[in-house]
Amino acid sequence: MYQIRTYNSISVKGLDRFPRDSYEIASELPNPDAFLLRSQKLHDVEFPETLKAIARAGAGVNNVPLARCTEQGIVVFNAPGANANAVKELVLAGLLLGSRDIYQGMRFVDELEPQEGLDPLLEKEKKRFAGSELRGKTLGVVGLGNIGSLVANMGLDLGMQVCGYDPAISVEAAWRLSSRVQKMDNLNSLFAKCDYISLHLPAIEATKGLINESLLAGAKPNAVLLNFARGEIVDKQAILDALNEERLHRYVCDFPANETLGHPKMLQMPHIGASTAEAEENCAIMVADQLIDFLENGNIRNSVNFPPIELARTTPVRLTITNRNVPKVLGQITAIIAEYNLNIVDMLNKSRDELAYNIIDLEEVPCQASIDALSAIEEVINLRMISH
Repeated sequence: MYQIRTYNSISVKGLDRFPRDSYEIASELPNPDAFLLRSQKLHDVEFPETLKAIARAGAGVNNVPLARCTEQGIVVFNAPGANANAVKELVLAGLLLGSRDIYQGMRFVDELEPQEGLDPLLEKEKKRFAGSELRGKTLGVVGLGNIGSLVANMGLDLGMQVCGYDPAISVEAAWRLSSRVQKMDNLNSLFAKCDYISLHLPAIEATKGLINESLLAGAKPNAVLLNFARGEIVDKQAILDALNEERLHRYVCDFPANETLGHPKMLQMPHIGASTAEAEENCAIMVADQLIDFLENGNIRNSVNFPPIELARTTPVRLTITNRNVPKVLGQITAIIAEYNLNIVDMLNKSRDELAYNIIDLEEVPCQASIDALSAIEEVINLRMISH
């Protein structure tokens, strides 16, 4: 019986993926095989020795201590792309809010008292809230992954010209992207050319404060900047200065901060990019399926710290071994297996950064002495035997 400890409210459609005859799911399990969570911060949570995996029902994993997980051989899963459509649709709302003064116009109406002559008043005041159309304008998309590629294609559907920048675009993302998206060689060129700029970057050390004073200084006059990625990727003071000096027309984001609250040229939402029932269901289903395949077969899809690896079952007996990615470990593993006269039917080895991961299908169940010998290899972090 596998045990899954849940944090936060997880979509029922995701929880229903776990067969109840072989999985126990609850929030208070003392010895779980896996954690399943959304926004719960785990940096101060002590991990039980039984923990093998953490599944985050969303894309970002800032709430998970990745270095500690990697050191302990704990696989961290996420759900890339499961909430992409939800974020894309909110970006569309952000584009409209940034081009038309919809928000201030609605506030004006909300503050009116019932009165005679309401229609003439509205007719007189509506020019205060005039804006511009998106069609024919140029949209720049920074980061062309699951969400960014959807946003770029959406811009084309709206009749916009679209420029994209992503030095690390994957082959899969490139296939999703329309050939009409103009490739930009650097961020400075994109900022100088575009009327609207939408950010879709992960929050990593290389992107922290990436949108800075120097970059904004070269932006097209009266550009609108949209950030539905992460708050850390922009220099907030640089944004404030650009708005106050009227070099930037508006900043639309999903990450309010104390220093930006109440600014008249900022439209700030309470981190609701993925807050749709559909996105929460999609994320929960994706990570539940990944957890099941990992726990039952040792396969890894969409991990942020382990290599992607999948091997079809060829025998009922499977070993998975996580080790530090240094020379000669695989040779030691296969030597011990041979020493105990165990026949390898199939195997796969992959590495990622400092970790290597092995899936080994054996013809028969190994004895405890062979398991102990494999576990005793100095660079082996953990070993699992999965028998069906």
